[in-house]
Amino acid sequence: MVIQYRHIRNVSFPVYQLPSDNWYSQDGLLFLDGIILDDNNMGGDTLGIRRIQSPQKNLFRLDKQIDDFRGLLKCSGNYFIDTKGRCFIYEKTKFCKLRYYRIKSVNKKDVACLLKLSGVKIEFTIPRPPPSEALYAGVLLYEDLPWLLYEYSSEKLKDTRRKV
Repeated sequence: MVIQYRHIRNVSFPVYQLPSDNWYSQDGLLFLDGIILDDNNMGGDTLGIRRIQSPQKNLFRLDKQIDDFRGLLKCSGNYFIDTKGRCFIYEKTKFCKLRYYRIKSVNKKDVACLLKLSGVKIEFTIPRPPPSEALYAGVLLYEDLPWLLYEYSSEKLKDTRRKV
């Protein structure tokens, strides 16, 4: 299955990067390059639950976890498995502007923070405050509207573009 940015809502995060797209299913087992990746014979809604319950000992090592869409965009690979056990290829298809804005304020809440940027009307919800040295935030623009917080910077960097 090929996923693009428009259909990212069909992906259940976290996702795990895979080294290839050589996956296949046989007898309820999902294999990657001949090594078991998921055991659908086990009960459970998530990949992790099924892997813990599986009697199979030779499971493929999933060592690169990506927690959100921003992490997926920054990742160099194209092949992934989501937390539901669905393998997919992420295909970057559209260029978006990356513009840097000065950080105006960070309002700490109970479980998250609200990030306010100069020149941007919306606030971004972030899981933790940015690093203390970060004075600017890079924001991806979709059709010239602020869309996704991409990165932090200690200085204002040149506006550029990224393929999403």
